Amino acid sequence: MAAKRMKLIINPNADMGNAWRQATDLRPIADQHGGADWAGTVYPTHATELARQAAEEGYEIVVAVGGDGTVHEVVNGLMQVPKAKRPKLGVVPLGSGNDFANALGMSDKPELALKELLTGKVRPIDLGVIEDEHGRKEYWDNTINIGFGGSVNIYSHNLPVVRGFLMYFVAVLITIIRHYDVLEMKITTDEAEWNEDVMMMAICNGAREGGGFVTAPDAVIDDGVLNYTAVKKVSRPMMFRLIPEFMKGTQGKFAPISMGTLKKIEIKCPQPLVLHLDGETYAGFASDVHHLKLEVLPKALDVLVPA
Repeated sequence: MAAKRMKLIINPNADMGNAWRQATDLRPIADQHGGADWAGTVYPTHATELARQAAEEGYEIVVAVGGDGTVHEVVNGLMQVPKAKRPKLGVVPLGSGNDFANALGMSDKPELALKELLTGKVRPIDLGVIEDEHGRKEYWDNTINIGFGGSVNIYSHNLPVVRGFLMYFVAVLITIIRHYDVLEMKITTDEAEWNEDVMMMAICNGAREGGGFVTAPDAVIDDGVLNYTAVKKVSRPMMFRLIPEFMKGTQGKFAPISMGTLKKIEIKCPQPLVLHLDGETYAGFASDVHHLKLEVLPKALDVLVPA
C-alpha cells in the first residue's frame, strides 16, 4: 500500500483543539508507509471540499483525521465524484465520540488506527442518504437521531468543560430536564406505514452514537439495511430509567421501544424536526424541517479497516 497516493485531512479543532498536537505523532507513521500529503480544515464543510479535490486529483486513499463530524464531511466530499474515481476512505479517530471508527473496528488510539488502515484490508460499507422538503440532500455514514437525540447533540456541543462520552451523558440529562417534546410522526417504510407519537427516532447504519450509547445494537455497516430505534411517549422518570439500557444496548426489552430494519423511510411531522447526522446538527431548535426521506445505499464506499 506504500506506493499509493494518500491525503490526510485533519480537523485541528477536533477533540477540543488537541488534534494538531496529536497529529505530530502520526506523521512518522505515514512517512514509514511511503508518505502522505496533509491538509487542515479551516471552516465548516471545508473537509468536504478537500476530499472532493483529493479525489479529482487522483489520490487513492483519503484519511479523515478527526471526529465523526470530520468523517461525515469527508464522506460527503468523496460521494461527489463517480465511484470509479472515488478514493478509499481511512479514519483516524481524534474526536469526542469516534462512533464510526468504532463501527469499523478501528483502535481508539490514533497512532494504532493509522497503522491499522495502512496495513489493513478494504471493506465496502453501506451509506445512508437523507433529503428534506427543501431539497437539501446529504450522505451519512453512522447514525441519524431525530427529536431527543438531535437535542442532545446540540447541548453536547455547548459544554466547554467535559469531553468524550461524559459530554454526551451530561447533554442527555440536560435534554431530559429541558425538553419534553412529543412528535406526531407519520412513518412510511418500504414495508409498512403507521402513525406514532415518538420522543426519539434514530435511523442507524452503525450501532453506537454519542461516544457510547448503543442505539441500534443489531446494526451492521455492510448488511444492506438500516436499523431504526423509536422511543414512544414516556414519562421523564422512564427516560432516566432508559439511560443505562441505551448504554448497554438492552433497551429493546421495554414496551415503549420499537426496533427494526428498513431500506427506505419517509417521515412527516407537524412539529419541526430537530436532528443530527453523524453528530453534526442538520436541523436545530429553529428548524423548519417537517418532511424527510431516507434510504440506504448498499456497498457505496470502500473503507480501509484492520486486517
